[in-house]
Order: sequence, then C-alpha cells, then structure tokens
Amino acid sequence: MTAAAGPTRKLVLYIIVCGSPAARGVADGVRLALADGWEVCVVTSPDGLKWIDVPGIVELTGHPVRHRYKYPGDLDVLPGADAILVAPATVNTINKWAAGIADTLALGLIVEAVGKNLPIVAMPFTNEAMARHPAFPRSIESLREWGVTVLFGEGELPPFAPGTGESYVDEFPWRLAVDAVKHRAWRSENADHW
Repeated sequence: MTAAAGPTRKLVLYIIVCGSPAARGVADGVRLALADGWEVCVVTSPDGLKWIDVPGIVELTGHPVRHRYKYPGDLDVLPGADAILVAPATVNTINKWAAGIADTLALGLIVEAVGKNLPIVAMPFTNEAMARHPAFPRSIESLREWGVTVLFGEGELPPFAPGTGESYVDEFPWRLAVDAVKHRAWRSENADHW
C-alpha cells in the first residue's frame, strides 16, 4: 500500500462508478465501506454521473464527487487512494482499462492504480451478449494477470439476458464487492508477514 494508516488516519477507498443503472445503488456501497472503517471517495465516469445522487454521496462521504480531470493549478480535493473498488464496471471501462486508455478521470485513476500496485477490485455489470464480445474476456484475463480482483461469473456476478439488467439493479452485491476490497487491502497490508 502506498500510505500507512496511522492512529488518526483511516485508509482511503475510492469507489469508481461507471455508466450503469446499478450505479444508483452506490450509496449502499459507500455506507458498507464507511461501516467497515474506510474513508470513502466516489469518482464517476462521465456517464456514471447521471445515475447517482451527487448531493447524497457528498453528504455521506464528506468529499466532492469527481468526474473529470482537474484543471492545471487546481488543488487536489481528494486524499490519495489506498485501495480502489470499480463497481459497477461497464464493458467499456473494462476494455479501455485493459488497453491502458485513460481518457477520463475514472480510467486514469485505475490505469495508474495498476502501476502503483494498489489493491483493486472490479465488479462488471453487463448482459450476456456484451460479455460474449471477444475483447471482454481477454480484458478480464489481463486485469487478473496484473493483480486486479475481478468479480464476474457464476458465484459472483453473472451476466444477465439482454434487456433485463434493470431487474438486477437492486440486487447488485455491494457487500460482496466491499468485502473483496477489504480482503485485498488487508492481504496487501500484511503481505510482508505471510
């Protein structure tokens, strides 16, 4: 991990939200992470912004919701991340991330996080047709090879039939995602002791 948690500093979790209807439930993920002792910051892709309650997230986290790169000279308003959860992750984000494309703040942060060796968990939310595109499984495989925990498939979060995603939004497994990032962060923090 890049920064050690002192007695007065909580570990910082960035929740990166993509443009998916499941993003509406990010407040649930934030609440779970806060209850687990994280300081939480939410960053969205440009399309993710339209799905979330920005004022509600600001109230929960105490931090602004970021969605674009800052302008030169602007102060960085968020503390640095100790771990990252990308949820819900879209096929677009997974494929761009694996290709190293950083054309949005959300992508820039997760591309850089791989290079920083931060604990990262991603939970794609997509339909079966999009999941079958040949680039998607290759991208997931690449991310896993680079140390990213990708929760996708049977037993985690399987794809759904096209046109039915809305019916799964309320069942998005935020607890599974937050537990996975907690486990990854703990494992990373204690790697020298194993």
